[in-house]
Amino acid sequence: MVDDLRKYLNHLLEKVNGLHCILITDRDGVPVVRSVTEKAPQLALRPNFISTFGMATDQASKLGLGRNKIIISMYSSYQVIQMNKLPLVITFIGSDNCNTGHILALESQIEPYLKDLGTIVADAP
Repeated sequence: MVDDLRKYLNHLLEKVNGLHCILITDRDGVPVVRSVTEKAPQLALRPNFISTFGMATDQASKLGLGRNKIIISMYSSYQVIQMNKLPLVITFIGSDNCNTGHILALESQIEPYLKDLGTIVADAP
């Protein structure tokens, strides 16, 4: 199952110009499956970077607007889009000029794979 998902993520990486990484992790930033090009910034792939999403989404949810679903961070050379799919987090890393709308549209294409994967992660000790 994970190998099929990795192949599918590689296919999605090729579809979106400027997308460098699709990373599916647990809430603590532990990688479950990932697809990465050589252009992906290595520091952004580390669990300590990925795990900050949990804290950021908790704080954003305190704004009184409901539960936070997506955080988009724009940097000088990259953009990071993180989606809250508890118990999983999907992280996309793309170039600063990558089409953010195209990345957001990938959510519906990845979603069918997440149910089984989320069950496995939730059941892990």
